[in-house]
Amino acid sequence: MPTTSPAQTVERISSFTPEELADLCEATDAAIMDGGGFGWITPQGRQALERYFKGLLLVPERELFVVRLHGRIVGSGQLVRPPRNNEAQAFAAQLMHAFIAPYARGHGLAQLLTQRIEDGARAMGYQVLNLDVRETQTAAIRLYERMGYIRMAVHPHYARVGGKTVRGIFYYKLLQSSSRISQ
Repeated sequence: MPTTSPAQTVERISSFTPEELADLCEATDAAIMDGGGFGWITPQGRQALERYFKGLLLVPERELFVVRLHGRIVGSGQLVRPPRNNEAQAFAAQLMHAFIAPYARGHGLAQLLTQRIEDGARAMGYQVLNLDVRETQTAAIRLYERMGYIRMAVHPHYARVGGKTVRGIFYYKLLQSSSRISQ
């Protein structure tokens, strides 16, 4: 696990200051331009991203985690809980839309973000964490595999990027021992 310093933090947030929202929107567009998450392949612009993130905070099943470097938000990720009517999968959550802006990479922030989301899921009682990424996100794939995520499937027609079909890779990680999960 990366060492943390006051310059590097990850926290779950439920509101933003205008400066935090501006940092988050800037980091998001930078990550999209660099080929990172969200399913977006073109920058969305400040107004669209502000609406997205403000709306996200209203969704009861989603928890937003932000990454700060020297006090500024440079990335985020979401812990998504299953809907209440899905009792059969109530033990598993999903990690979605995790990214670090390209200008903030190389500090171990992606690993720190993933670890904090795992910790948040464990604290809420989840036993499994699922995630999926495009095959083009090679750094994310290396990170998740290094952190013990198990590749369970490849979807051959997962996304369209630049006019080409891209495969999706699906992972899971047991957050508790397998004997506790089967109970």
